[in-house]
Amino acid sequence: MRMRTCVSSMAAGGNMEWLKSVKGVILDMCGVLYDSGEGGGQAIHGSIEAVKRLMDSGLIVRFCTNETQNTREKFVQKLRAMGFDISVSHVFSPAPALVRILRERRLRPHLLVHDDLMPEFDDVDTSSPNCVVIGDAADKFSYQNLNEAFRVLIGLEKPLLFSLGQGRYYKETDGLKLDVGVFMKALEYACDVQAEVVGKPSADFFQTVLNDMSLQPHEAVMIGDDLLNDVGGAQRCGMKGIQVRTGKYRPSDEKHPSVRADGYVDDLAAATDAILTNP
Repeated sequence: MRMRTCVSSMAAGGNMEWLKSVKGVILDMCGVLYDSGEGGGQAIHGSIEAVKRLMDSGLIVRFCTNETQNTREKFVQKLRAMGFDISVSHVFSPAPALVRILRERRLRPHLLVHDDLMPEFDDVDTSSPNCVVIGDAADKFSYQNLNEAFRVLIGLEKPLLFSLGQGRYYKETDGLKLDVGVFMKALEYACDVQAEVVGKPSADFFQTVLNDMSLQPHEAVMIGDDLLNDVGGAQRCGMKGIQVRTGKYRPSDEKHPSVRADGYVDDLAAATDAILTNP
């Protein structure tokens, strides 16, 4: 029964012929594999087995997240404790990508990020900041901390703001939570500057994952719960995008005026059924 429901939902997003060219799958994590929350969160029903099936199928599987409340290593450690068999080298997140940018451009950031993410920046010079970096700082998004970031930006001759993603909200086990994009917009407005987004939906970020997979965009599919940043971002890179009805998904997503997924499915297990049973 699950498979029939899945195929119907996928077909509603358009012709399914494109599934035949899929050689790799890129998975969002929060809202697709698990819901974050107290005690680290919990796996979404069927997702652990779905990941295993995809990996055992011979498809190339990578994980692409905008998670910025922890280092990649600790994040993967948490997911492995839930039962996921995931390697750190297969997970792509914004912080390591930004650190490379900071080094290449010889930038010194003022950091407004979660305390648990700070180790990612241990080797970065933060003296006399000439840019501002914000991530999902959670409770650190106080007026005082936002105002401090504002003062650094407004005091620069050429304000430079980096944002680790631009999500509006995400889902934890106790409900929806504001994401970094909300605070990014506040600083953009206050300083009349446009942030450089590192992470989804950045085309460069998606291309880094594709390069690691040695695949062309038409050979990969992105599966996510975020219509704009996961699905829309992937589609702008030439990939197909499937939205799951878990995590931050809202029924109104399926009526969005400008972004439409190539398929809508109940969860990752249903997406896996569609991909692996396509004739």
